[in-house]
Amino acid sequence: MKRLAIICARGGSKGIKGKNLRQLAGKPLIAHTIEQAKDSKAFAAVAVSSDSAEIFETAREWGADHVIKRPAELASDTAPKVPAIRHCAETVETETGITFDVIVDLDATAPLRNIDDIQGVIELLEESGAANVVSAMPARRSPYFNLVERDENSRVHLSKPPKTPIARRQDSPECFDLNASVFAWTRAALFSGNDYVLGGDTLLYVMPEERSIDIDTETDFKFVEFLMTQNGTAA
Repeated sequence: MKRLAIICARGGSKGIKGKNLRQLAGKPLIAHTIEQAKDSKAFAAVAVSSDSAEIFETAREWGADHVIKRPAELASDTAPKVPAIRHCAETVETETGITFDVIVDLDATAPLRNIDDIQGVIELLEESGAANVVSAMPARRSPYFNLVERDENSRVHLSKPPKTPIARRQDSPECFDLNASVFAWTRAALFSGNDYVLGGDTLLYVMPEERSIDIDTETDFKFVEFLMTQNGTAA
């Protein structure tokens, strides 16, 4: 199996300015994910997709094999991510002459994953024969119990009302939060034209909450740095 790791990292960020290059526990945020991809020994190549020359320079410094310029239409705040992953994979294949069997997306904003998580997602994909695998953690809120919406009259109701009322969260159906950590596709599935992460043949790889934080706010950033310091993964 030939596998490609893709790390998508735009230059802009509304939540945290320049977050992909911001120092986290002694190194740029994106460096943690590049190192994890390389250390996993799972990939024939590691590529970074970006619209930023500064990110390209940092990615090369930390060991990325390819840096792929993302077209402007795939680098906006509203652009879906899957087409950017597809573009990156296609470009690397053209540059190398290699056709990859498996493409894995490792989000730069999820640095708490470990190598076992990367290898676990790949193993599940390849052994199951599924089209793709997404990582997630057990949800802290349930649409059947304490996740609510407001209707057009501002009245509150459960997002997914059960047929029979549930009195305890523990009795509600199992739910998960996608954690943006490790998503993997077979090449055929990625290039099928579906721009959504979830399809009819998607499997779930469950990770613990302490490895599932996706950095989107300053609070997230500080908490991740605290956890890295506590567990000894800070540089």
